[in-house]
Amino acid sequence: MPERICLFGGTFDPIHKAHIRIAQEALAAFHLDRVVFVPAGNPPHKDPASLAPFEDRLRMVELACKGNPRFEVSRMEAGCERSYTVDTVARFAQCLHAGDRLFFLIGSDAFDEVETWHKWQELVRLTEFIVVARPGHEYRRPPGALVHKLDGLALPVSSSGIRSRLATGGPTPELSHAIRRYIDAHGLYGAPVKGLLLE
Repeated sequence: MPERICLFGGTFDPIHKAHIRIAQEALAAFHLDRVVFVPAGNPPHKDPASLAPFEDRLRMVELACKGNPRFEVSRMEAGCERSYTVDTVARFAQCLHAGDRLFFLIGSDAFDEVETWHKWQELVRLTEFIVVARPGHEYRRPPGALVHKLDGLALPVSSSGIRSRLATGGPTPELSHAIRRYIDAHGLYGAPVKGLLLE
């Protein structure tokens, strides 16, 4: 049976409720069979030293995805090599069966910059894009790109703001309790360590 598979890449530093809401909305709106979360290992646009360790970010994504059988987590970008989206998508594309469709979930701000990405023309050829539209924001469509618009999501969540509050032990309503417990237990983002995580 052909599948509709959507990749959702990002640093997820940390993963928050808006990420999960976006994936849920895409799942329903486009009748997806699976959403595969792909935490970035060594993204070209960020200093890896500025990110929480990959294994911690991966574990938090796993915790966030628990309970939804159509959410999966991939460690495809683990390692120290640069994580280029086109390489990740190409590797997934090789595993598709006849009739499968591959989508890539992306915010409109990031999609605006796709033409600056490594081998963007090949990326456009390999996948269909589901673009999370920000109200009032128009984005450029690269030549040849197949784009599906995901409307109605005004989720102004700032990961940097979350990290700032974590460093001072402040409240983080944007995080699930499981993610906050993990961060506190492991002292991520400068959060005061509050003991071992019991699972």
